[in-house]
Amino acid sequence: MNKLIILIIALFLINHCSFNENSRIWKEKEKKLQNKSQIKKVFSEDKKIVKEFNPKLKLKLENVITNNKIIDNKNNFGPQDYDGVLNKIGNYKFSKFKDDNQINFKPIFLNEGILFFDNKGSIIRYNNNQKVLWKKNYYSKSEKKLKPKLYFALDNENLLVADNIAKYYSININSGKLNWSKNSSYPFNSEIKKFKNKIFVVDYKNTLRCFNIKDGSECWNLKTEDSFTLSNTKYSLIIFENMVIFSNSIGDITAVDIETGLITWQLPTQSSSIINETYNFNISKLISEGNSIFFSNNKGEFYSVDAKTGTINWINEIDSNITPIIISNVIFTISADGYLFLIEKNKGNIIRITDLYKNYKLKKRINIKPIGFTLGKKNLYLTNSNGNIIVAEISSGNIIKIEKVSRDSLSEPFIFNKNLFVIKNGSIIKYN
Repeated sequence: MNKLIILIIALFLINHCSFNENSRIWKEKEKKLQNKSQIKKVFSEDKKIVKEFNPKLKLKLENVITNNKIIDNKNNFGPQDYDGVLNKIGNYKFSKFKDDNQINFKPIFLNEGILFFDNKGSIIRYNNNQKVLWKKNYYSKSEKKLKPKLYFALDNENLLVADNIAKYYSININSGKLNWSKNSSYPFNSEIKKFKNKIFVVDYKNTLRCFNIKDGSECWNLKTEDSFTLSNTKYSLIIFENMVIFSNSIGDITAVDIETGLITWQLPTQSSSIINETYNFNISKLISEGNSIFFSNNKGEFYSVDAKTGTINWINEIDSNITPIIISNVIFTISADGYLFLIEKNKGNIIRITDLYKNYKLKKRINIKPIGFTLGKKNLYLTNSNGNIIVAEISSGNIIKIEKVSRDSLSEPFIFNKNLFVIKNGSIIKYN
């Protein structure tokens, strides 16, 4: 009986213990609670409530220079030469993909036509009248079954290609003739950047590889920390002075000397252990403007980083993983729940927040995800996962038009030669 009473008392004391300030000892119950709260803080994804801010503020965009670039090694295209209202004028057809993620690949725009690929890895060149000039496929029967996804870069008269089945090659854009073809150790998962006589691409193992344009031989490679999860997001690269700067699946931003392949600086933005154990991490494309790099992620962080040193300039709490765009001193980005953020470039202060989904009912907008956007002369063009293009006035944020293009998801919009293009499954739509 006495033993039973002693046991009950002991259990009571254990269950009601507390922290002793003098001894600095945690008693068991509160220690467990603290650990629980720590876990919740680290692993939870608290939903931040976003509201419009300065909705009546109008931007004065005077003397803004538009461009019409095909390729930009800084990923910063800015406002482009397009002021249309989405009048459909063309349709470049190709075979449908089983994986909608394949439409999130950028075509190569030429003065005379477009280059893209189909669901078996065939590369197609179209003329400006949407007619096929040539169609070439350099994959075996077994490789075609893997549904290759192709990443493009242009080098004068040659198209440089890397894919998600560890193959890379070069073809002539006029004839489609193969210049050379190589196999790599691992599949690729990034855009391609070209600089002088070199091309740069990142594989699924977070290794940056540098190849010679002339024959595809490897100049050097740099392996960064790997993760156990595969990212759905393509990794991003930019060229800054004598460095290639790239992202990987765990959020590391690494600057590498172009000639030597040695690390200049590295900025970890996440904990690899957290990412490996919790969820698929997504990061936007890197863009650079002046001496700074800008990017965001799906953990509610928007970064400005010094491109020369890797030092963080500022971080803002914005949940977005689509590519930002800069006009003058203003950064444009769109959050995962459809809010347009205007940010002061130098200090990171939010200037205006506009709800681009205000015309959608609450039940519908929850399931609509922004894919990407571009800026024309006066308007912003946003594509969504519900197959719509939202057209909004840049200066005010007012919604001008919502265009239904597809029942499924669309690619981000692209502007070239005063036309807007968007990819849906099975075709590239051209608007004037």
